[in-house]
Amino acid sequence: MMTYQNIKRRVSWAASQTEMGQPPDRHLALLLLLLLWGQRSNPEVRRPSCDRCDRRLACNCSCGGWTCVPTVTDRALTLDLSFNYITAVTGDDLTGHGALGSLSLHGNKVSAIHPSAFDPLWSLEELDLSDNQLSVLDHRWFLRLGALRELNLLHNPYSRLGSGAVFRPLVRLRRLRFGGPALEELKRGDLSGVTELEELTVDANNLTRYEAGALAYVWPLDRVTLRLRGPFLGNTSLASAVLGDVSYPETQLVLEDLNVMRNRSAQPFRETASRRVRKITFRNFSVSDEAIVDLLMVMNGAPLTSLFIDGLTLSGEGRWERAKRTDHKSIDEFFMRNVVVLKVFHFASFLELSFLLHYPSKVSIINSQVFVMPCLTSRLLVNLQYLDLSDNLLTDLTMMETLCNGDGTLKGLRALNVSGNALKSLSTMSQQVAKLSKLTHLDISRNGYSFMPMGCTWPSTLRYLNISRAKLTSITPCLPVTLEVLDLSYNDLNRFTVPLPALRELHLSGNKLLRLPPGGRFPNLQTLTVQSNTLNTFGPADLRGYKRLQDLQAGQNKFVCSCDFVHFLRSALRGVGDVHLTDGAESYVCDSPLHLQGEPVGRVRLSVVACHRVLFVSVSCGAALLVGVLACVLLWRLHAFWYLKMMWAWLRAKRSSRRRRRDGEASEQLLSYDAFVSYSERDAGWVENFLVPELEEPRDNDEGATTHRAPRPLTLCLHKRDFLPGHWIVDNIMSAMERSRRTVFVLSENFVLSDWCRYELDFSHFKLFDGSAGGEAAILVLLEPLSKEDVPKRFCKLRKLMSSNTYLEWPQREEGRAEFWRRLRCAVGGGEDDPLPRDPSGLLTLCR
Repeated sequence: MMTYQNIKRRVSWAASQTEMGQPPDRHLALLLLLLLWGQRSNPEVRRPSCDRCDRRLACNCSCGGWTCVPTVTDRALTLDLSFNYITAVTGDDLTGHGALGSLSLHGNKVSAIHPSAFDPLWSLEELDLSDNQLSVLDHRWFLRLGALRELNLLHNPYSRLGSGAVFRPLVRLRRLRFGGPALEELKRGDLSGVTELEELTVDANNLTRYEAGALAYVWPLDRVTLRLRGPFLGNTSLASAVLGDVSYPETQLVLEDLNVMRNRSAQPFRETASRRVRKITFRNFSVSDEAIVDLLMVMNGAPLTSLFIDGLTLSGEGRWERAKRTDHKSIDEFFMRNVVVLKVFHFASFLELSFLLHYPSKVSIINSQVFVMPCLTSRLLVNLQYLDLSDNLLTDLTMMETLCNGDGTLKGLRALNVSGNALKSLSTMSQQVAKLSKLTHLDISRNGYSFMPMGCTWPSTLRYLNISRAKLTSITPCLPVTLEVLDLSYNDLNRFTVPLPALRELHLSGNKLLRLPPGGRFPNLQTLTVQSNTLNTFGPADLRGYKRLQDLQAGQNKFVCSCDFVHFLRSALRGVGDVHLTDGAESYVCDSPLHLQGEPVGRVRLSVVACHRVLFVSVSCGAALLVGVLACVLLWRLHAFWYLKMMWAWLRAKRSSRRRRRDGEASEQLLSYDAFVSYSERDAGWVENFLVPELEEPRDNDEGATTHRAPRPLTLCLHKRDFLPGHWIVDNIMSAMERSRRTVFVLSENFVLSDWCRYELDFSHFKLFDGSAGGEAAILVLLEPLSKEDVPKRFCKLRKLMSSNTYLEWPQREEGRAEFWRRLRCAVGGGEDDPLPRDPSGLLTLCR
């Protein structure tokens, strides 16, 4: 594709041709100008970005559907671009990523890599280019990768490793993987410069050409993995040459995907035998009985110490006679897993191969459909210390045969693993191992144990016992007291109270425990796991009994996030205290209350109200009581209670009055009295002897009576005389005031102290502010000297009237009383026939 700079150079060339007198092609010039304009008006599309980077600057951009290398932060330390659709890596894709330590392009469609694409990655240590479409390897990719320690080039369609020493710049390379279905040739010098490898993996199932010594450059090696299916089937000399270059006593040889069926197929192993290889591993190994015999004969007398077979497919008829004459006394560890026997009914027995188990100290036969190991074979295992028969078909009956009915044949056995079988009786198992005087580790997990007897017999040396993933519902003293590690995870236990004084580790995850086991029964316990139970809470009181507990894993339970639990757990997560929660803060999640469900306990922040409810209620009630007392005192000082009481009484009286008028109870004229007289009972003598006669029975008491007619008699309302019996007294007071033109208050110290006088004065006070009252006058008569300070402050209107001198004083001398009566009669009656003044101040002024 023509870039902007190329087009610009072409345009400059066209211009120079014109200056030299050689006109260029006009069509070419026009086309170049149009392309130049298009390039300038359509800038390069920016690459997509990937923002899936965590706090450790590890960017996981796998399975993102990218078609080109996306941009990530320049500070990224690892970049995973696996399982995308990237087809090429350009020279600018990785610019600025000098801090990158790991890059994975596994599972893409990369077919082209720019020679300088990896130059910016000067600190790169891991590079994975496996499962792509690289047909050619270019040594220029690795020129600047001097820090690279691991390189994976598996499963690409290259047939050879390129021209020259492709890996020469990689002086620090420790792990190299290359090859695939297309690899056909390996030559001397292909691995030149790579001299310090620790692990080498070569996928050469279809290798057809090999120069002797091609892999010899990388000696010594710790581990070599070879896939030589094709050479073993069709070119044993090539396979022998390859094995000869990588076989050394200290190198572990791993052979994968082998198919050894014929006699000659085992011949390449002569090289491993002659070079005294000590460790051989077969993976995905298809072999016949005849080939096994040939292999044992080829390796006869070799110092082989470890033989591992993982994934064995066996065919044939079980003819092992020739193998008996071989010597393999050096084998110390025999491991076999995932065995499939084709046409197993053709195999009479495997007893003729039991000699292979005479000398090893470690034997593992896992997931191989073993249902019994005869006692005769067991008696020959004189050196056996570790026996693993897990994931087979053993039952209680066949287990008795395997262990020779518990006679202690396997005297040297220290560890026994029979997990994942069909065992059901703990009592039988304890009896079979009781005489194994050196047994320290016993794994009987993933069996069908559902009942634990009250008593069992175990060897006194037993320290580790695993009964996890069974069906136990209760624990009894059957457990040996010598245990130091006990695993009862994933049973159906709801409590655990059996004392085990020597126990250091207890694993109870996946049960139904409601609380932690009592710590006093495990004085030496250091590690406790109770994950995935039904614990709701735990705290310092639960852990106080554990004297030596250091590590606790109690996450993944349904915690009630109370204040005490949250406070304790946050302190424990910070490392406060002797017990450390080693399963991480993310394992502790609230299940209740509902508003905190799913919230990590370490992030919970509870309020003071939730955490100190009693204290909060006490303080709140105390504060409310104090505020209430202060409010009451303030209201009392401001006479608010009096106002409320008067308002209620007045409203009630008004309501009664309106009801009476509505019912027709008051058919007479509303104003029936000239004045309502309010006085104290102690002042009744003055009212009855002086006030009533003077106002209701007026007489001429002066010489000018012939010239002045007598005053009009006034009608007064007195509570003793005019209140209706049987009615509420407040209704009588309110009714009397409503039916009177004036209200005369006879003020004295007795008046101020009288409750009913205060009621009458209170109602008058309300009437002064009642718009419907029309502003009727209140006339104050002082029988004795009384200042406004003697009047309660709540009577603000009355105090105001008294401060403006709108009241009458009863004269103590006889000569002033005539004028007093005249003015009082004038104030009450409003003159002879004159209309009544509406203002009390104006009324008394008029009567002067």
